[in-house]
Amino acid sequence: MPNPVVLFDGVCNLCEGVVKFLIQRDKKDVFRFASLQSEIGQTLLQKFHLPTQNYDSFVLIVGEKAYLRSSAALKICEFLGGFWQVLAVFWLIPKPLRDAVYDFVAKNRYKWLGKKNECMIPSPEIKNKFLS
Repeated sequence: MPNPVVLFDGVCNLCEGVVKFLIQRDKKDVFRFASLQSEIGQTLLQKFHLPTQNYDSFVLIVGEKAYLRSSAALKICEFLGGFWQVLAVFWLIPKPLRDAVYDFVAKNRYKWLGKKNECMIPSPEIKNKFLS
């Protein structure tokens, strides 16, 4: 896969918001997206030996490497460049601590922002960014 792929929980309102945020800021058209629940999402999870039923993390796939949780978020910031690269300073925080904060948000995301009954359907303008 030439483009980094962001796998996200397709029924999570927070995750959908993050995807929209990334699309708006992805000026170089770097990222591609797929829901964790989709066929391609499930295939990629299996390829990287990740759980296919546990949707408490988004995954960033770059080439043959999968980044999870806080590492995925920080790697995405690197790809966005500009101001977002400043957040690379968080790589200095030990991964267990970064992931504990990530896990707290992930655990509460449905309670705070809700959940949809089905995955988001991309508009025609952004459909090419989604793998099917």
